[in-house]
Amino acid sequence: MDIYTIIFLALAVFIFLRLRSVLGQRTGSERPPYDRAAPNVLQRDNNVVPMPGSVIDQPPPLPSKEVTPPSDRWKGIAEPGTALAQGLDAIVAQDSSFDPRHFISGARSAYEMIVLAFANGDRRALRDLLSSEVYESFDAAIKDREKHEQKTETRFVSIDKAEVVGAEARDRSAQVTVRFVSQMISVTRDKAGTIVDGNPDKVADITDIWTFARDTASRDPNWKLVGTGSAH
Repeated sequence: MDIYTIIFLALAVFIFLRLRSVLGQRTGSERPPYDRAAPNVLQRDNNVVPMPGSVIDQPPPLPSKEVTPPSDRWKGIAEPGTALAQGLDAIVAQDSSFDPRHFISGARSAYEMIVLAFANGDRRALRDLLSSEVYESFDAAIKDREKHEQKTETRFVSIDKAEVVGAEARDRSAQVTVRFVSQMISVTRDKAGTIVDGNPDKVADITDIWTFARDTASRDPNWKLVGTGSAH
């Protein structure tokens, strides 16, 4: 070998040794590389633990030492031993993730969305929020307004109360009834703008009793409106 070949070989060996000292060697105990495309979970002692934000509108289960005593389970919602408390117990027996406080929050939003969608004749929004039977009833009322060329304007002033007044679980169906007390302004006008119902300057006190249901055996977490009523 000539002098140049010897120099190149020496440089190659030197570079290899430097890289080895900087990058290290595999010992078989290295952690696997972080996968940015992996689901939003954390591996802990061979158990997959959801990271914050990966579960929507579902509170994490309480540690065993923080389990709420049965007597306080529905505190502020239902008295122990009542039919309402027993109904809530039956729903939780079928769906352990059910939390009435989270449910009430969602029900308030659904109540306002449904009332406004009905006033605006928004069938697309209503179809996703109502059972087929209730949708048909709402759709018939909207068609009647359209037939008479009428338009309804509704504005919420406040939702003063939303409380669970009934709960039951039958087969795979969970049903929760909520009493809403609200204040709103609503007026219906004909094609010429003449008022045919309501008063644009008057705040009306409204009490509605609505029942929501879902299939607890389904992966679909959505509740739909299955019954409506009012109290005077």
